[in-house]
Amino acid sequence: MPHDTSAINKQRQDLSQHQSVWLFGYGSLIYKVDFPFLERRPAYIEGWSRRFWQGSHDHRGTPERPGRVLTLIETPGERCTGMAYRVSPDVFEHLDHREKNGYLRFFTPLTFADGEQQQGLVYIATEDNAAFLGPADEAVIAKHIAESEGPSGKNSEYLLKLADGLRELGVIDPHVEKIRHHLLPLLFS
Repeated sequence: MPHDTSAINKQRQDLSQHQSVWLFGYGSLIYKVDFPFLERRPAYIEGWSRRFWQGSHDHRGTPERPGRVLTLIETPGERCTGMAYRVSPDVFEHLDHREKNGYLRFFTPLTFADGEQQQGLVYIATEDNAAFLGPADEAVIAKHIAESEGPSGKNSEYLLKLADGLRELGVIDPHVEKIRHHLLPLLFS
């Protein structure tokens, strides 16, 4: 699969018949909301875990030195909490470009705090995309993140803003926190 998946995403779902669509954010979409939305609510999806296993050649790294950003990995029994946004379909023109580096959008059930469920779209970078970096020890990931920077800024900023955004949602993600624990001494030594 190519690095730029924006054209593939346009072909995957025709959203023109929808007045609005729910979008689930589990990474930068939690703290970097650079798109209009009609409604925003905390939500979770089941059977997935966030992992810093995706390369970023266009935002938090470069083609020569990709950063590490999140994707979702299927994990039976797990729950991934994030933020859901109800958006108009035209917002996906911007989002497909923003999430183009290996991410495909999938429909998945979202559950809100009150138990209500809706179908929503989520961007996932699967392991068959050209930017997938795969698993590594959290200390190794932290070192990689500490050394990476791209057009959107330092890779460490991504992780730290995400950790803050998750805390605001009342979420302590063990994977994110382990990396943060290893990253902080690298940034302030």
